[in-house]
Amino acid sequence: MKRNRRIISTIEDFVQRTPILDTHEHLIEETRRLAGPHADDPLYPCNDWSYLYHHYSSQDLCSVGFSREQARRFFDPQVSPKDKWQIFEPYYRSTWNTAYFQAVEHTVRLLFQEERIHKGNVERISEKMRAQTRKGFYAHILHGVANIESCQVNSLEHMLCETEYPDLLLQDMSINGFCTGFGHQHIARARATTIKDWYDLIDQNFEHYGPRAIAVKTQAAYWRDLSFERVTAEEAEPLFARFARDQHALTAAEHKALQDHFFRYCVQKAIEYNLPIKLHCGYLAENNMMPLERLKRIAADLCPLLQDYPQARFILMHIGYPYQDEFIALAKHYSNVYLDMCWAWLINPQASMRFLKEALLAVPAAKLLGFGGDYYPVEPIVGHAYIARQGIAQALSELVLEGWLSEKRALRVARYIMRDNALRVFDYERVQKAWQQNV
Repeated sequence: MKRNRRIISTIEDFVQRTPILDTHEHLIEETRRLAGPHADDPLYPCNDWSYLYHHYSSQDLCSVGFSREQARRFFDPQVSPKDKWQIFEPYYRSTWNTAYFQAVEHTVRLLFQEERIHKGNVERISEKMRAQTRKGFYAHILHGVANIESCQVNSLEHMLCETEYPDLLLQDMSINGFCTGFGHQHIARARATTIKDWYDLIDQNFEHYGPRAIAVKTQAAYWRDLSFERVTAEEAEPLFARFARDQHALTAAEHKALQDHFFRYCVQKAIEYNLPIKLHCGYLAENNMMPLERLKRIAADLCPLLQDYPQARFILMHIGYPYQDEFIALAKHYSNVYLDMCWAWLINPQASMRFLKEALLAVPAAKLLGFGGDYYPVEPIVGHAYIARQGIAQALSELVLEGWLSEKRALRVARYIMRDNALRVFDYERVQKAWQQNV
């Protein structure tokens, strides 16, 4: 028993001390936080204790019946912290058990020194939040409290955010608007009439943003399948010409073919610029709109793409939950696949621990990325990182105690998945030099 406790303690201590290279966030810029909230801002409506529940936790509230009107009042900056508690408390009793909510509880404890949230401290927490919202507070929270060295940010507002802190907040380049999320209005705005015009637009944006991007990212799984079929330029050219003239000119199949063609064009550009390709896989955020049957096919749909671009690096995100077994198989089989555990610790920490144990017995450890908070507010990242560290330490401890790993190798794996693998997969040095030159 003493040996077991020593092993667990050694691994837990190492995991706590190891700085994380966070591979996925949606953080809004610190300057926007400093400018103050607005009630109609979908990403920053208030700056009191309720904001801690704005991203993800609000979806569990919705799941138990929290109405849109209640949500509007709960996040209204004009409603007092104590009045917000009255709105929140009946639903809190039904949702406090989820990891979304536990991440907030850990944040409240670690960031604001409050053991848990309750009626008696919501005003005090709100005051502490407002007091800390000052220049440099992102670095304080990420470095000083969460022990996160840097974050990779996929902006929800920009193709690539012109960040104030490029060393702390490395930026993904979104390719949605070029391939899977573009519409007739985007083509009209770009004054593109031929397929060459659209190629030129893609090329220009890669030339402008590519050197400073840490990766390219698409959330296409939210609105379509990920079976990106081969469509030649000769096949795509007349489709684009018709679509440029009339948004209703293409059938659904033709529209998909055009998207497929441009997505593969973007994959080729990402290879040219040495950019990993991040794909949202599995569970969808928000409520009451998830087509599980389509998500179930993602791993199989991706196989032709993985085979056609062996020189690319595909980052399959969120462990593909709840179909993570198929993603373990992909990473084991395909040399160009990496698995990112971002968000997964929040969705289901027990499933994530099982995934990590099973992946480490099937997939080379160098292909796993251990943490991404996936938040647009900075504060809850603290609690999510705490949950992830707890899960990583427990999974590795169990593998040691069950005889699958030595203690020494478990510590090496912890460092791999928390930081070393990110340094191998992503070109941090190139990106930092490009930002310095741009400045």
